[in-house]
Amino acid sequence: MKTVAQILRSKPDQTVYTITPTASVFDAVKLMAEKSIGALVVMAEQQVVGIITERDYARKIILMARSSKDTPVRDIMTSAVMYVRPDQASEECMVLMTENRLRHLPVMEGGKLIGLVSIGDLVKDIISEQKFMIQQLEHYITGERG
Repeated sequence: MKTVAQILRSKPDQTVYTITPTASVFDAVKLMAEKSIGALVVMAEQQVVGIITERDYARKIILMARSSKDTPVRDIMTSAVMYVRPDQASEECMVLMTENRLRHLPVMEGGKLIGLVSIGDLVKDIISEQKFMIQQLEHYITGERG
């Protein structure tokens, strides 16, 4: 299994999109749509204070008939943010995400946000590793030397 740092390096776009807790939910959803992402890390004074996801929007704005333009991000964000370190294994991330029903994990190092891994990043990595293993087994079975 790869480490979180290796997965971050393999991402084509390593940008972590953030928003402030005082921004409107409308602006958060607009940014997520523009960047084709499902979550934003909420930052205040260089500190991670929460995470807002499309799921938060659907459940806490749409279903409660609230206005996304009048509601600040802080009102619907998840403040107890689980995170991982760059030296942790991708397998650990999968366990955390599965057990806690998460789709995104901020990556922190020395108290600073350095990345974000999504369930999609982890699945892509697992598929890549499985393809490689299959190729190696096929070469072994056919007697090819690579």
